[in-house]
Amino acid sequence: MLRPIIFVIISLCAICLHGQINVDQVVRVGRNALYFEDYVLSIQYFNQAIDAKPYLAKPYFYRALAKYYLDDMRGAEADATLAIERNPFIIDAYELRGVARQNLGKHSASVDDYKVVLDHMPVNKGILLNLAIAQEECGDTAAASSTFARLLKVAPTFDRAHLGLARLRLEMGDTTGAVSAVNEAIRLNKYNVGGYVTRAEIYMQLNDSVSAALADMNEAIRLDPHTAGFFINRAFMRYKLDDYYGAMSDYDYALQLDPRNVVATYNRALLRMEVGDFDKAVDDLDQVIEMKGRDYRALYNRAVVNKARGQYKSALADADAVIEAFPDLAAAWFLRSDIRQASGDRRGAKDDYEKSLALARSKVVSRDAGDGTVRHPSSVSASSSSSDAQATGTSASSGSGNSDSQAKDPSSLLDLPEGEEQEVVAERFKSLLTVHTSNSSDTDISSDFGGPGRSHASIRGRVQDAGWYDAVELEPIFIATYYTRPTELKPSADYLREVDDVNRTRALRFLLQVTNHEAPLTDEADIQRHFQSVDYYTSYISTHAPRAIDYFARGMDFMTVRNYSSAIADFTKAVTLTPDFTLAWLMRSAAEVRASGAESQPSGDRSSMEVAAAQAEHVAALRRAIADLDKVIELSPSMAIAYFNKGVILTQLDDYTAAISAFAKAIELKGDMGEAFYNRGYCYFKLGNATAGSSDLSHAGELGIVGAYSLLKRMAVN
Repeated sequence: MLRPIIFVIISLCAICLHGQINVDQVVRVGRNALYFEDYVLSIQYFNQAIDAKPYLAKPYFYRALAKYYLDDMRGAEADATLAIERNPFIIDAYELRGVARQNLGKHSASVDDYKVVLDHMPVNKGILLNLAIAQEECGDTAAASSTFARLLKVAPTFDRAHLGLARLRLEMGDTTGAVSAVNEAIRLNKYNVGGYVTRAEIYMQLNDSVSAALADMNEAIRLDPHTAGFFINRAFMRYKLDDYYGAMSDYDYALQLDPRNVVATYNRALLRMEVGDFDKAVDDLDQVIEMKGRDYRALYNRAVVNKARGQYKSALADADAVIEAFPDLAAAWFLRSDIRQASGDRRGAKDDYEKSLALARSKVVSRDAGDGTVRHPSSVSASSSSSDAQATGTSASSGSGNSDSQAKDPSSLLDLPEGEEQEVVAERFKSLLTVHTSNSSDTDISSDFGGPGRSHASIRGRVQDAGWYDAVELEPIFIATYYTRPTELKPSADYLREVDDVNRTRALRFLLQVTNHEAPLTDEADIQRHFQSVDYYTSYISTHAPRAIDYFARGMDFMTVRNYSSAIADFTKAVTLTPDFTLAWLMRSAAEVRASGAESQPSGDRSSMEVAAAQAEHVAALRRAIADLDKVIELSPSMAIAYFNKGVILTQLDDYTAAISAFAKAIELKGDMGEAFYNRGYCYFKLGNATAGSSDLSHAGELGIVGAYSLLKRMAVN
């Protein structure tokens, strides 16, 4: 769904007047940037506010939020603490600090923060879920159980709560209770990918339930076919059922999704060893070692493969490395004995064989090859790649791109419990791996801080099925901008004659482009250039006869640094001086929409009357934006994006019938406008016309709007 929006008044000129800073306005501009995910830019504004009035709490809080979205958890924790020190009644700051601390593994401290939040919001289901997870991580299963009971009393249909409870019961050894809780989570939400993954994990612990686990893993993959870890775990299940061909194909596909996935590469090597494909197996093991360094499982198995290939020198070197790290591992001495025997070193083989017999009844302890000190394998931690973390249950990545998930890395020997039996350790050297899931659920962070509507923050290796849980968003409006985000499917910006006309005058200091996916401004040097450009135009305008192009140029700089009210003022001056300045009308419309969007997010410090007034101003701003677009259409009746933008705004006003007409006109003018097909398809679905909606979404997908396929699949299933 589109984000709700209301109007905000900001003036950068007032901010900088006579060197004085209007802190309230600086914070508002920073919140604009924060809302539009320009986190680096927003931090610059909050820094200005903090420098001017370091005793205020809110600039620290908003800077903490920006750092949180940049995955700077320590910085977020520190700034949230500074906000709380200045105003202990900012409840949102406790929540933010709690989530940051939980991401940092400070579970006990996060429990304290969540309890403060719950004192004021006792039925907040997201905080209750976070608290239960943190209590479980602290080892306080009794408290976690009590919190889950409280949560389910408040929100009995909250599927992720049931899934979290399943994880807790599994941790407590209550397999039957865990299955019951997962079943309830899936009953409440049949698209809950984490539920199927968790239940598959439970079934795998029940040795006679591999087929049931495979069925759940198949369903998880059907719902989310792009997570490499799911294919790795399904391959393991297929292997257990003697389906070697299916297992190999799953490893191959996992590596298509994530070519540097260590677990998939290692497992494929072992499977290739088992079927006698030694040359390809050693290639995979070489890649594992290249990615992981001295990975002793890979070294051990490469020694085995090279011995089978007759490469005794290489095999001996790898066996030596394993023995150096694990001098008490009988299997390593026996392997080296075997290698020496095959290479003709009978005396060495005999010595190693006798050593392996002497160690057979002892426990295994590792010796770090780097510093020579002896320590148990469990004392060394290893972190997984983001791709390894993706085979988990319920947590969402923010995103992003990136994953902030962490999970135990099963592709090294460093996770062995202290002093394991020889046969257990030896078996681990030769066993396939699965991508481990942690025993926690995901954590929530409310979307009412004035930032983007991201609702989940990953703590450990959970994956949220974003394609099914995320709110559907329309393709946004088109604007003229200096920064675009080219993609493989759309490597260049859109063409607009009016933009080309302005660029050919060379009156602007930067080159304008047209897009509906503006690139965020993250480079400080770029940010400063636009502030300097504002100063330049301000000085020029004050000493020269007024020209529409100068006001337009300064308005574009204001748009770039998210000062929308000042942009609106300058675009207004431009169209006043030159009433047929089509691009200025278009950009004033866009500025109205964006200004209202940045300020429309829920805020805990608003009264009901203020909320109502804000909503009224929001509608008024959208009406003004539509009026400006009508003027654009009058001046340039063949401009498809004007109709498209009008359609987007009409959907925000819930006028889907009029929006469909606008998108249809855009398609009539520009038949390859995939964005218009996508948005019109969405509107058709909103009005219950599944046939027309499916047709439009299919066409949008053909034209390169990738998200159309996700929405089409969701609508088809429903």
